[in-house]
Amino acid sequence: MRVPKKYRNLIHDMDKPLFFVTTALFVFGLLNIVTASSQASVLKYNASLYGFFNKQLLFLLIGLILFLILLREPTKRYRFWGLVSFIGVIALMVYLSLYGTYNKGSLNWIRVGFFSIQPSELAKPTVIMCLSILFETLYKKLRTTNQNHYDSIGIILFVGCVFPIFVYFQHDLGTMIILSCLFGGMFLVSPILRMDKLKTIVLGIVLLLAASSMLIIKNGQLLTDTQRSRLNFFNPCEDYESGGYQICNGFIAINDGGLLGVGIGNSKQVSYIPESHTDSVFAIIAEEYGFLKSTVIFIAYLIILYRILRLSMYANTMRGRYICFGVALYIFLHIIVNLGGLFGVMPLTGVPLPFLSYGGSFTLSLIIALGMVQRVHIETMNQKIDV
Repeated sequence: MRVPKKYRNLIHDMDKPLFFVTTALFVFGLLNIVTASSQASVLKYNASLYGFFNKQLLFLLIGLILFLILLREPTKRYRFWGLVSFIGVIALMVYLSLYGTYNKGSLNWIRVGFFSIQPSELAKPTVIMCLSILFETLYKKLRTTNQNHYDSIGIILFVGCVFPIFVYFQHDLGTMIILSCLFGGMFLVSPILRMDKLKTIVLGIVLLLAASSMLIIKNGQLLTDTQRSRLNFFNPCEDYESGGYQICNGFIAINDGGLLGVGIGNSKQVSYIPESHTDSVFAIIAEEYGFLKSTVIFIAYLIILYRILRLSMYANTMRGRYICFGVALYIFLHIIVNLGGLFGVMPLTGVPLPFLSYGGSFTLSLIIALGMVQRVHIETMNQKIDV
């Protein structure tokens, strides 16, 4: 089958090392889902042995279509698509708040027949796109020293804070942390003047303390019982029954893997770790492949982050620079929060591991983010500066 010329040119101008490494991780993650999810699929969900594999494959194919569309879509049109995405995700979150049902203490999913949509995952590439466009559009105004910037900063704060606030009331602690840190990181590198940043941070701390005090007075607590149970992560095996079951079994899996692993499909802890194909997937990988082979994953992560940050430095538009920085931060935060919870250095919050965890909404969001990065690279290669 002959590839159309318009796509041949786009593929030629992509960042090929980034594309090949991310594709390899997606394929490895898809194949690993078979062993990590087979027992849960059959015993817990009464589905096919390949149930989660088939769903993940379908989402990857949908993601590939979105990826090809994004390769052709100029980033200057992100002003339109950012607004559409922002309004769409807000609408989904409002619908979820009104009509959603709680699952394991969180209000995450909108179920539509065979599919489940997690609006908070779609919010991540949306906030990257919207903030990047705002930083570029408002750049001159934000950098002018003799002008009031409060209206522009207010718009930026609204776009960056509205999603974490929604997610907080949906009781999804992990996603709230990532959305908050994603906005915080992009805010710190934004073109906002240093003094304005300092004033905004101080004001934000005051408002956060005031809001926290009001919630404690009203509800008696900031976190739900489920969220508080995850704070006991330093010695999870001492609190095995009530809060440390998942982390402790993850420790056992990693320890059993040793240097060379127990072999593909030979994991024992897959029977004991809840949802081993999602937020604890690395424990199964470490058990089956061992420490030495698992380090390849960390090398791949370093290559991905390096390529994206390198492009952020050389992008020929301001929006391109911020898009790449935001996507690199997005991936980095997921790695840190997921593995930090698994290794017992921070709460285990159910955040998926990039490229390897099962999850349709997260997979689509990650592919969309990578598609934006590749489009920035294509425009940089062609040196078409059109703002």
